[in-house]
Amino acid sequence: MKKDSEKNYPEDVVKPMTLQEPEVGYLINTTRHGIPYHTFTKMTEKSPFGLDDWSSFLHLSERTMQRYKKEKKAFDPIHSERILEITMLYDRGSEVFGKSEKFDTWLNAKSIALGGIKPKELLDSTFGIGMLKNELTRIEYGVLA
Repeated sequence: MKKDSEKNYPEDVVKPMTLQEPEVGYLINTTRHGIPYHTFTKMTEKSPFGLDDWSSFLHLSERTMQRYKKEKKAFDPIHSERILEITMLYDRGSEVFGKSEKFDTWLNAKSIALGGIKPKELLDSTFGIGMLKNELTRIEYGVLA
């Protein structure tokens, strides 16, 4: 994992207080201050999720999401945390599968290991995201059951 001093943070996201501060400092600061909508857009450009997906993941109506965009508003800490969790999970999944397209396919296919649920359907809760992280670790190490 890159050190904070090597990362390319969007300029409008709150940066860590010092270069020595661990990654967790960046995540906490960003979560506490909220992710501005335009930064959210930049962060999520590479993901396959549309506004309707994000609305579902964040438990916000599409209308509310559009209002955030129009008013150039920052997301509340709870929503910012979920955005970061999903973004990090997506990066991790793309890494495990080697290509984001392969991970996209996995996200939308029913998983026997997850009880026949599509992994994408679990992105609306921290518990579900944790299950997906665990499943990605099992896939990475070849433990498929």
